[in-house]
Amino acid sequence: MKNNLSELMCLDIYSSSLSIEEYDKIKPQIKLSKARYMSLLSWDIFSENYFKTLENLKIERDIKMVKLFAEKSKWKNGIDILFKNQDFDALIITDAEQKIVWVNDGFTQMTGYSKTFAINKKPHFLQGVNTSPKTKKRIREKLKDLKPFTEIIINYRKDHTPYECEVKIIPMYSENVTHYLAIEKKVG
Repeated sequence: MKNNLSELMCLDIYSSSLSIEEYDKIKPQIKLSKARYMSLLSWDIFSENYFKTLENLKIERDIKMVKLFAEKSKWKNGIDILFKNQDFDALIITDAEQKIVWVNDGFTQMTGYSKTFAINKKPHFLQGVNTSPKTKKRIREKLKDLKPFTEIIINYRKDHTPYECEVKIIPMYSENVTHYLAIEKKVG
């Protein structure tokens, strides 16, 4: 069977390179066993769709978690509008004092820090020697304005390697600002 499978894989690769006319000429000579095999192309299509579906499910789960926070905290922000056409790697929710209360799995993938490590810390633990003091100052000032803003900052992973990060920070409010949502995307 191992031999048959290799032969079928080679045949699949060979036949995929043929024109329709060339394939029609050799088709009568191809004899397949009763076992059914999926072509390599079928597996490529399947796996591409499978991984896209998994990624979409992760995004939906992350947005659902933000919606749960919104419901619990009675935020008046439109969560669906915040995520419309939004591409992100990491999501972070902090309280009004900027202590992290929740991060998604993408945060761990992007930074190398676990969720449990990040909880109750302020995001500045991600900053390092090449993080611009001017950028940090602009972020502090913009946080005081209580309006959404975007900045690009150099952060550091757990292994101390730097990465450039676009951060969109949105004040989340009920009557007053109770939390901040950071939507982050690695750039460059």
